[in-house]
Amino acid sequence: MNIIDELEWRDAINQQTDAEGLRALTNEKAVSLYCGVDPTGDSMHIGHLIPFMVLKRFQLAGHRPVILIGGATGTIGDPSGRTSERSLQTLEQIQENVDALSAQLTKLFLTEGENNFRMVNNYDWTHKINVIEFLRDYGKNFSINTMLAKDVVSSRLESGISFTEFSYQILQSLDFLHLFKEEDVQLQIGGSDQWGNITSGLDLIRKKEGSESKAFGLTIPLMLKADGTKFGKSAGGAIWLDPEKTTPYEFYQFWANTDDRDVVKYLKYFTFLSKEEIEGLAEKVATEPHKREAQKKLAEEMTRFVHSEEMLQQALRITAALFSGDIKSLSADEIEQGFKEMPTYESSREAKNIVDWLVDLGIEPSKRQAREDITNGAISMNGERVTDLALEVSTEHAIGERFIIIRKGKKNYSLVKMG
Repeated sequence: MNIIDELEWRDAINQQTDAEGLRALTNEKAVSLYCGVDPTGDSMHIGHLIPFMVLKRFQLAGHRPVILIGGATGTIGDPSGRTSERSLQTLEQIQENVDALSAQLTKLFLTEGENNFRMVNNYDWTHKINVIEFLRDYGKNFSINTMLAKDVVSSRLESGISFTEFSYQILQSLDFLHLFKEEDVQLQIGGSDQWGNITSGLDLIRKKEGSESKAFGLTIPLMLKADGTKFGKSAGGAIWLDPEKTTPYEFYQFWANTDDRDVVKYLKYFTFLSKEEIEGLAEKVATEPHKREAQKKLAEEMTRFVHSEEMLQQALRITAALFSGDIKSLSADEIEQGFKEMPTYESSREAKNIVDWLVDLGIEPSKRQAREDITNGAISMNGERVTDLALEVSTEHAIGERFIIIRKGKKNYSLVKMG
């Protein structure tokens, strides 16, 4: 199957500048293409993955991806999808972000030790251009009237846009021209909000390199959930690729909790499962939705792809332990992941009577209630019911000498950190 045919089946194409020409080009040879991300933070989130999943599919189909980290454009700020100006970051902070994003993307695109992709930073060629060269060699090729008509700019005219952010599309166009000349890049891909920037780049290539230059643009549809809200957010905020910001367990759970109405769409877009496998899972959603087989498969595929097989197995262990109540089977690190969002209390390391301990922490409102709950078997510690009113709680009861999990009733969990 041609890569364009596959992308169409997966509903991963929004707009193309020349659909027939691109299909012919990808049939003819391995194409160099690029996608960029600006280092506005020190981690990507799953919303950033959307265009890079398409880039990865091109790589797996034998094409040559070029990943651009916007060390230069990141100092300016892309006005796309915004109603106000970005706060500018220091060059030192941007460089730290560049390093962090480069590491994340390298992990996603390095396949079996083969370095069959290129990582570039647009600061490397942009910082050499002085202001006179910028205005004479590039600015002269852009019509203010055309720039104002681009959605990315016109949407900001009412609220206001600085010359700095207004010039962003010139810098991104310069990137496409540079990569076209130096890396033989013929295709730029991006989110639907990048259409104006991509077409500006194509215009610049044809003005500088000739009207017959073979260069193309492709955008990916805006991804919304079935309820109309933006994809990639949870109650706790963005779902990050950095395991320190979003643990592999939380990452797994995000995908495992996908709505039935969205799961087939996400399987098509975010996994590398075959058409036959996805259609089989779609049938399961229709006939046995309660088993949530499609969601489990989606969560497994994404956690393995972004993190690793080891982190996937860890997420599965935490999930199984929380379902069964077998808390003691978990390590301290796994406890920290699985109970990150649970009510958390701090305890001293001194031994203390269970009744006093529960009241002092605030888990129980009174000693009378604590004694009643213990007597009735309503209190569990690390998955085991506590019935001894004389029990002295100490670090010996803590998993890894760090954590004690208290369950009150059937569903009320608390994480106690031993100080």
